[in-house]
Amino acid sequence: MNYLKIFLDFIKDIIISRKLIFSLAKNDLKVKYLGSYLGIFWAFVQPIISILIFWFVFQVGFKSAPVGNFPFILWLICGLIPWFFFSEAVTNATNSVLDNSYLVKKIVFRVSVLPIIKIISALFIHLLFIAIIFLFFASYGYMPNWYNIQIIYYLFATVVLVLGLSWITSSLVVFLKDLGQAVAIFLQFGFWLTPIFWSFKMVPEKYHLIFKLNPVYYIVEGYRNTFINHIWFWQYPNLSMYFWVETLIIFIVGALLFRRLKPHFADVI
Repeated sequence: MNYLKIFLDFIKDIIISRKLIFSLAKNDLKVKYLGSYLGIFWAFVQPIISILIFWFVFQVGFKSAPVGNFPFILWLICGLIPWFFFSEAVTNATNSVLDNSYLVKKIVFRVSVLPIIKIISALFIHLLFIAIIFLFFASYGYMPNWYNIQIIYYLFATVVLVLGLSWITSSLVVFLKDLGQAVAIFLQFGFWLTPIFWSFKMVPEKYHLIFKLNPVYYIVEGYRNTFINHIWFWQYPNLSMYFWVETLIIFIVGALLFRRLKPHFADVI
């Protein structure tokens, strides 16, 4: 019961700080590209170049056929773009406490919002990439439909997952500096183990459960169900249950761990 109260107080603090969070997230985005001639445009350069390279390698080089009679580039961006958001948010949020050590040491500040600021900052860019998805689909003659509205649900699911993970990693990295490198390696493995370039149908059925325990699989397939397969998330209740049980465990553990370690941050940084 005590843990529940601690967790609810933690969430209440975040809600109270919502205006500050959005203000600092916008400022984080501005500072990130301050002084460059192209400004925020650089946030799109690397992901777009990566998409074009992967499209060229897999479709032109390996001559990958359309997946389910769908243009390969559309199938590809529905997997890559949510991964870009997940990867950037986790990476930036992991280092959020260390990067803002002056706030932790010298100012009375809700340190728990630091990972959230990085996630919201990445979310701003991701929303523009979602607009790019709509433009790509429209260019191929696929107009928006009612299924697309569930992108809001998958955005929410991704943010909850990333927030839980980032509370764990950002609190532990203060004490274990090597964890930042471990997270980068973990993301590299996750990139290739998530069906972004390959179809899940290639996996033997006996291994399906193992891959479905990867929460990012749920997000990637969700984006494809939203834009390509036109399947509502409630049509897969078991998969949704796997995701939310795993994600909520990560979220609660992350919140409690961050709350427990937070008083010691200033002593270690």
